[in-house]
Amino acid sequence: MSGFSADWLGLREPYDHRARDTDMVARIAQACAGHDPVRIVDLACGTGSTARALAPSIRTRQAWRLIDYDPLLLAEARRQTAPLNLMSLETATADLSVDPAVAFTEPFDLCVTSAFLDLVSEAWIGRLADAVARARKPFYAALTYDGRAAFEPAHPLDAVMIDAFNRHQKTDKGFGPAAGPDGAAATIDAFKTRGFTVEHAASDWLFGPTDQAIQTPMIDGWATAAREIGVAAETVETWTRARHAAIAAGEATMMVGHQDVFAHGL
Repeated sequence: MSGFSADWLGLREPYDHRARDTDMVARIAQACAGHDPVRIVDLACGTGSTARALAPSIRTRQAWRLIDYDPLLLAEARRQTAPLNLMSLETATADLSVDPAVAFTEPFDLCVTSAFLDLVSEAWIGRLADAVARARKPFYAALTYDGRAAFEPAHPLDAVMIDAFNRHQKTDKGFGPAAGPDGAAATIDAFKTRGFTVEHAASDWLFGPTDQAIQTPMIDGWATAAREIGVAAETVETWTRARHAAIAAGEATMMVGHQDVFAHGL
């Protein structure tokens, strides 16, 4: 499963990289230092952004296995990640929707994923935690949407649209009713329950007035979600028109809340 275009993933990547909690990345790199090579499996990898974010901080040889449902994204992942000169880079097409354990057919030292666990069900997160616990390996999930958002300049309909987006995030994305804004909390709970030490930190997207190229499709995406969840067309249009005007005027800022989670020490 991916469902995202390479163009969209490329547009968001600089903001994803900037948002990641750098202290957590440093602790993950330290955890990898005892393995040579360190074997990393990346779930729902898209174009390989997580590898590009982490690999430069890891000071040992790395063998990455990138897993996604979309073979076109995997091909792009191979192309974009090649300049990292990893010891090895393997890509694999897999449908993770039924059982995340299909990702763990080969030995690994660290499991990672990014911008994914708000799209899956809480039950699926539990199955993932079970599989990682059986392997007794650490787990890193970055950029899980947590339901927080803020816009400037403020608009009277902001709260309505944030609520609509959050309700839409809980609809089925192919993994059962999605955890949506509860995905990070569900991940923390699932791994703690299974005996892991769990760290978490905010990794918010922050878009400024010059970030029109990403703010515009973000606003359009939120508008589409609101329509699909049943918000009145006039309400959506009023809010969207105001947001687009602020973006065009170079006045708009946007914060979208995310959490990074690192489970280890089992």
